[in-house]
Formats: sequence, structure tokens, C-alpha cells
Amino acid sequence: MPHAPMTPAEYWDKYKPYNGEGTQPPPQAHRFDWTQYPGHGPGAEVLGHPLRALELGPAEGKEAAHLARHGVEVTGVDFSSTQVERARAWWKDTPGLSFVHDEACAYLTSASTTPYDAIYSVWGAVWFTDPEDLFPCVLKRLAPGSVFAFSQAEPVVGSYGPQQMRGKWLEGRERELTVLRWQYAPETWVGILERHGFTDIDARVLKAPEPGNLGTLLVRAHSPSTSSDAE
Repeated sequence: MPHAPMTPAEYWDKYKPYNGEGTQPPPQAHRFDWTQYPGHGPGAEVLGHPLRALELGPAEGKEAAHLARHGVEVTGVDFSSTQVERARAWWKDTPGLSFVHDEACAYLTSASTTPYDAIYSVWGAVWFTDPEDLFPCVLKRLAPGSVFAFSQAEPVVGSYGPQQMRGKWLEGRERELTVLRWQYAPETWVGILERHGFTDIDARVLKAPEPGNLGTLLVRAHSPSTSSDAE
């Protein structure tokens, strides 16, 4: 009898499995990294000086923990209950840091109306959510003039829009699921963000420290400073 298809939540529950002995140690949170290469590229300064920040798809929660240790009130929202439980266990003693189990758009459109000074995603939910659905939700939850920033793998030329991806951690399993990730050239991201009302947009590819390795797309935008800016 065939196995039931794996749900998206189950897919992310299996992200970065731990195969070592004993309790899995938390990652180092001494720096905020946008790229997959520790210590390479810009850090938390991309977000400015937020008092309250929201991370979409934090997984391990390293960047959220780094910000919280520097006095920012941070909420991390992740689709995977497994990732949320792990992050809560690792960073339970970090003041000003909380993790919520929810889907990004659902959380952004929830009852709470308190705005954020920064909303960001590090190779996280922005990569795996249709921007036509997500970006309007993000804009509504940002305080005027605040930052929206995200990073992901640099796009493959000619492979734009929603692209299928299979997680390496699922290879050999009977129940697999293909998820979609959205990738565009930097100038296309600028156009999408402008169309949804964002301003002062910068989108670029950060080259890898070693030639020939995969680079990182980094995008930074702002919500309008006043209501008139959006007209």
C-alpha cells in the first residue's frame, strides 16, 4: 500500500536532522549571518536599529537569538513545530525572544496589530512563500519607514519564478515531497517590491568568498515613511 504524501510541515520537521550522539548543541549566535558562509558579508546592521523584530522561518533561531542578546525584542515564526520546539529549548534563557508555530501569512494577518520595526528572513519563509501573497501581509505589519530584508541562494539564470526543490535530508525516504521556492533576478525583486508599495529597495547578489561557489541574494526594502508615500 503506498504511503500518504508527506505534508509541508512534515517536510520542514526533518530539516537539518541531528545524527550525532547525545543532545544536539545549539549553534553559535555571536554573529548575524545573511549568507551560508559564517562571517562573510554584512550582519545585523542591514536591519538598522529595530526595537521589535519578526523573523519568518527562523528554524534554528540563531539570528533571532543574536538580535535578542543585543536588546531587540524578537519573535520567530516557523511552520514546523519540531523546529519551534528545538529553538525554544536552545534559547529559553534569552530575554526578549519567543518562537511561534504558525505559517508566515497566517501569523502576519492574525489579530495582533502591533507593528514591527523590522521583518526579515534568512534563507527562510520568504524563499518558500509566493511573494504575491506574502509581501502585502509584511507591509501591513511594518511600522512606517521600517525595514523588510531577506536572503536566499542566488538565482539560477533562466530559472525564475516558483522552482521545485527536494530536500537532501529526504533522499531515500519512501514519503517525499517537492516544495516550491521563489527565485528571481535582483532587478525583478525590486519591481515586485515596488509594485507592493515598498520603497528605497536594494537587491544584489553577494559573491561567495571562494570563486565558483554559490552566492547569496540579499534584498532590503522599506515601508513608506508616511501614508502619502504609498499613494
